[in-house]
Amino acid sequence: MVGSPPVRAGRPATLSAAVRVEDRLEPRVRLPSDILRCVTACVEIALLVGLALLARATATGVEVDLVYASRKLATGVIAPLSTLASLALFVLPVLMAVMLIFRGQLRRLIEAAAIGLAASGVTLAFDALLHLHSLSGLSHALAKQGGPGAGSPLDAYLAGLVAFITVLGLSGRPRWRTAFVLAIGFYCLASVASSNGTTTVLTLLITLLIGQAVGTGLRYAVGTKSERPTAAEIASALSGVAAPVSEIRRIPDPSTDNRRYAALQRDGRMLDVTVFDRDQQTADAIYRIYRGLRLRSQVIRPTPLTVDRAIERRALMTYALEDAGVATPRLRAVLRVGPEAAVLATDHHPGVTLADLPKAPSDAQLAHIFDAVLKMHRHRVTHRALTSDHIMLTRDGNGSYGVMLLDPGDGDVAATDLQLRLDLAQLTASLALLVGPERAADTARAKMGDADVAGLVPLLQPVVLHRSTRAALRRDKDVLPALRKRLIGSAPETEVPPEQLERIRPRTVVTFVATVFAGYIVIGQLAHNSFIPVLKSADWHWILLAVALTAITYVGASWSLSGFVLEKLRLSRTFLVQLAGSFVTLVTPAAVGGVALNLRYLHKSNVEPADAAASVGVSQVFAFALHITLLVIFAALTGAVHSAKFRPPGWVYIALAALAAAILIILAFPGGRRLARSRIAPALGQVIPRLLDISQKPVKLVEGIGGALMVTLGYTLCLAACVVAVGGHASLPAIAVAFLTGNAVGSAVPTPGGLGAVEAALTATLIVAGLTNAHAFAAVVLFRLITFWLPVPIGWVALGYLQRHDAL
Repeated sequence: MVGSPPVRAGRPATLSAAVRVEDRLEPRVRLPSDILRCVTACVEIALLVGLALLARATATGVEVDLVYASRKLATGVIAPLSTLASLALFVLPVLMAVMLIFRGQLRRLIEAAAIGLAASGVTLAFDALLHLHSLSGLSHALAKQGGPGAGSPLDAYLAGLVAFITVLGLSGRPRWRTAFVLAIGFYCLASVASSNGTTTVLTLLITLLIGQAVGTGLRYAVGTKSERPTAAEIASALSGVAAPVSEIRRIPDPSTDNRRYAALQRDGRMLDVTVFDRDQQTADAIYRIYRGLRLRSQVIRPTPLTVDRAIERRALMTYALEDAGVATPRLRAVLRVGPEAAVLATDHHPGVTLADLPKAPSDAQLAHIFDAVLKMHRHRVTHRALTSDHIMLTRDGNGSYGVMLLDPGDGDVAATDLQLRLDLAQLTASLALLVGPERAADTARAKMGDADVAGLVPLLQPVVLHRSTRAALRRDKDVLPALRKRLIGSAPETEVPPEQLERIRPRTVVTFVATVFAGYIVIGQLAHNSFIPVLKSADWHWILLAVALTAITYVGASWSLSGFVLEKLRLSRTFLVQLAGSFVTLVTPAAVGGVALNLRYLHKSNVEPADAAASVGVSQVFAFALHITLLVIFAALTGAVHSAKFRPPGWVYIALAALAAAILIILAFPGGRRLARSRIAPALGQVIPRLLDISQKPVKLVEGIGGALMVTLGYTLCLAACVVAVGGHASLPAIAVAFLTGNAVGSAVPTPGGLGAVEAALTATLIVAGLTNAHAFAAVVLFRLITFWLPVPIGWVALGYLQRHDAL
């Protein structure tokens, strides 16, 4: 087998001569694992607080059961154990402090004590917050309500002690760890069993987590004394398994968190040395966990979180590439250097990476790169990081170029077809950034063929590409679309949908969270408002009028769409499409599903994709303009009607002022103006030409504007009819302002159909307009039943009809 077998850590070999060392090892380092533990502890605190608020009755029942069970235990056992635990929690830190002083670690002791005091201060601050009247609900949910003289629910000393031992670390001290765990465990049991205290299981868990969060967070901030092996120790360890090292120097490499060295052996051979420090293996762990949850398992390989797994993986992939006949630096040594690091040494090869080339590679060099990657793929091996700094061009003695693949540690053996295609997609995207989309696509087509190249197009998604490639594509946003278009080749108008490579999309998570939050608000309103008697006594004549007005809005929506389309559309079929949109919005955010459905319908009606997008854009622009215009008009009318008790609360003006200030601040910076232009200019580029075309046909313009006006007024009058039906009293301008404001606010929340958000916003605005809570909520429920839920089954039937007749 090529290379040396791994060697166990031991005493470094003694060098016979001095080694020249060029290194800059930081005396103190920040451990990524500390920030990970701090964030995890904060998340757990938030979850415990949420659990206490959402399951207050259950938590109280569990608390009572635990207290009852602890009291059933022998009181003669609990009491002395509690005393011993309290004494141990005082004595153990003192003994540890004495030990550290004798070992000369006074600075470490002072840091731990200071951080422990900080954790106690944070706990006391949280405890003071729980005593505020505004947080009485949270206090009741977390703590037992003791009588006079009851203690604080959060234990400041316990939190400080946890932070103290977190900073010192107990991983290498099993006896100390056992003693602290037992003492803290019995102390917590005695605290929960106490009859006159306010401590609960939840407050104890939160206390422990506060200590851990503060301890790990401040330890990350101030740093920890480095226990990494020095360059001299690395050279000594390498000399014990290979030729003696005479020189070793640090090589800066911003692309990795691992240390890199160049080591010169006495026989003249140069080695590239990569050091895997244990404290760096959790770097970017949160980001990697996020991507592991978001992407499918074949798309992303979990990065090893231990040194042993990391070096084993790198060695395996190096041997796999060598077996495939692909050039990669030969592995010479894999060994441990002390308990904190492992070293991997490979032969050094002269050459230049694609990232360091003074000019773009030639077509022949691009072809050699594809040949090397395809040769590797024939052995079902992937690289997973084919970026410009991992591909090196070498030259042999005859002057011909060769290709060497560097750092294959993230790759796969026995790779699936999807993993092979992802590797090629990464390579093609990297080369497109380097030589342009045209040359990269042409080389890929020449080496792979049209059929295989077409299979790469659905995989060219930023989310599955290497991190450095994604960053470069964000700077040059035109590369990926141009590459897709070039790869499609002979059919540039063909739409190739992206392949589903994600388990969970961020938009789905946001929609789910917003839906749960909105549902929580609606359920709370259902619990606190007795609107059912109001609905039972509703006037059915007004309800029938509201249903008729809802039907009119669908006619208006049909005219609004057809009026802004120059091509002739069948009104009956357009009406059915708008009905089908009522079903689609049940599973998509408000306005998103309807827009997508209209675009699909226009495409099926032989309207060009660009014209269809422009027509839908014009209809949306006019709908928004009419919405704002009507809001201003009705607000003015509301002020003129003296009987209307419409007075917006103070927070409305504060919110509007904050929104205006945020917009002005964004536009004050060049970057903000560029962002605004990048968002608005493409839309205006489509909308304005279409609007000029439609303005040449006044009948079409009147049809479109009239339809949009009919939609807005129809829903406004429908809400007014619902208000009258439940016995509410408010002027029509006030109801119109309430609808236009509440509907705009509710529609901005990305829940399916605005569910929950629209109800909450409309209810709040109707209450401001002068309705009672019961009447406002009953009117909104009736309004949503008629305008949202009633059309859903009708829309489902319409959608099925349109699909059967190939209209969608």
